[in-house]
Amino acid sequence: MAASSSQGINTLLEAEREAAKIVQKAKQYRIQRLKDARSEAAKEIEDLKAQKNLEYQNFVAQHSGASDASLGVVDQETDAKIAEIQSAFAANKETASDKILEAVKRVEAKPHINVRV
Repeated sequence: MAASSSQGINTLLEAEREAAKIVQKAKQYRIQRLKDARSEAAKEIEDLKAQKNLEYQNFVAQHSGASDASLGVVDQETDAKIAEIQSAFAANKETASDKILEAVKRVEAKPHINVRV
């Protein structure tokens, strides 16, 4: 009876070792799948970053040229306005200075409104 019980214990121990091996393989398989998923996700993230960076560079290239052209147009308009203002100044300089001198010469002597008489 001792031999058969010893044989039963050995069979149970062998089954336990087999179960432990199966569990260990399952854990390793799960860990490997997680590593693969992480590396695949990192690769997809890098691809998406590269794609978005390329889109951004294209956007900047398209819109910077337009702003340079519009900046040139604004500069031309500004120069034209400055020239127009300078010519108006030159034309009206004498009249403006005459009006200022006339206002300074025309003095009305009267007491201040707060002065009590």
